[in-house]
Amino acid sequence: MPKSTVSRLTYTLTKLGFLHHDDDASRYRLGMATLSLGGTTLSRLDAKEVSRPVMQKLADSTQCLIALGIREGMSMLYVETCRSDSVVTLRLNLGSRMPLATSSMGRAYLAAVKPGARKSLEDRMRALDPASWPSIEDGIHKAMEELAEFGCCSSFGDWRPEVHGIATPLRVGKGMPLMILSAAGPAQSMPAELFMHAIRPALLAAAQEIEAHFRPRSS
Repeated sequence: MPKSTVSRLTYTLTKLGFLHHDDDASRYRLGMATLSLGGTTLSRLDAKEVSRPVMQKLADSTQCLIALGIREGMSMLYVETCRSDSVVTLRLNLGSRMPLATSSMGRAYLAAVKPGARKSLEDRMRALDPASWPSIEDGIHKAMEELAEFGCCSSFGDWRPEVHGIATPLRVGKGMPLMILSAAGPAQSMPAELFMHAIRPALLAAAQEIEAHFRPRSS
């Protein structure tokens, strides 16, 4: 194809999120919008490939369901999940959706996203469910406080009474969408104290390990 046509195509695909331009390497890689194209494309995403072994190690050490998610509309979409071989674990899978307002993953997204984007999402949540908005707003404020103090956000029975979880933001490169890494487990066997004192440090360390793969290397 003519060079001008290729330039127009790459520009359009980048604007739509199907490609991401890495300024440091002067190359393109697949963007997060390719998630909509199906499982074959999923396996090629850089963030997914880098994250999976770290997530599996975290799942094995904590006995939690570990998930990587992005926002899609008014929910969080699981784009990767790992679990241990424990018989007592959650059975949520790739493609599962979590609510923005009450899940740990959704709250971590709302707490970490830029203020303008958060305000837009808050306005939509308020319009969709005016009756529940006061409690949703309280949850968002609490999530912002937790992220500042603990580096993660929690949902202990707020999404479902039987589920406890924490989540932390994951930034995988300049210009890429905000991703969230979460750890969740059954409330009956995993109390809030276990998550905050034992699982939280492991989750934050895993996030740092994943992010380190995307930092520019000094020459």
